[in-house]
Amino acid sequence: MVTSDQRRRQLAREKYLRQQQRREDARRRSRRNSVIAASLAVVLAAGGAVYASVALTDGGSKSSDNAATDPASTPSPEQSASSQPEPAMSVDKKAAYTMALKTNVGDITITMDAAKAPHTVNSFKHLADKKYFDGTKCHRLTTSGIFVLQCGDPKGDGTGGPGYSIPDENLTGLGKAGADGTVTYPKGVVAMANAGANTGGSQFFLVYKDTKLPPNYTPFGTFDASGVKVVEDVAKAGVQGGSGDGAPQKAVTIEKAVVTKK
Repeated sequence: MVTSDQRRRQLAREKYLRQQQRREDARRRSRRNSVIAASLAVVLAAGGAVYASVALTDGGSKSSDNAATDPASTPSPEQSASSQPEPAMSVDKKAAYTMALKTNVGDITITMDAAKAPHTVNSFKHLADKKYFDGTKCHRLTTSGIFVLQCGDPKGDGTGGPGYSIPDENLTGLGKAGADGTVTYPKGVVAMANAGANTGGSQFFLVYKDTKLPPNYTPFGTFDASGVKVVEDVAKAGVQGGSGDGAPQKAVTIEKAVVTKK
């Protein structure tokens, strides 16, 4: 049975999504009324976004020698249009914040560093305060090539986002890329998924085993040992259909997300 508190959180999230959709609809109407030259510019910009998405999925290379260049081995991009400005900065840039995720399979506590990733932390605080993540599924698990659980999509299919983008941050925080163009995202790191440079939204991934990736994904925090164990247990159950990349066999739902200053 759905409790009144769960229903209240769901209604709040649905209201937020409706507001974002109305703004997106208004933007599209404005586009239709634009002059031909402006419309052409929009088309060209959209083409550039598609190319960036493909480049990310391919790892930016045609080589297949490295797991990070395999189309199935990079964090999936967010495809939602970003039509709104990012939230006004309200976090303390010198402070650390925690994001407590209460999930159906166990609790995960993420420590976020606002000094190194202020835009990212500010966005998560903004979204969590609006209960944006409550009731959302972690839609993607990878168990081959890279080892991550990806969450933060209100649609649950890898295409959802908050309607705005945030810039990449802290891309050198894990060290300099090696000869293969990758760095190690250590077990316990949390980073942003994206569709190319400066296109982060709400989707993020939890690394449950050391993973080599291009340094293109904002590392903004770490999650605790008990949270690592939760994700490892999800990974042990595997991916639906038996592949190495897809929806987790053991479904994961974020029941509640709360961001607080430490």
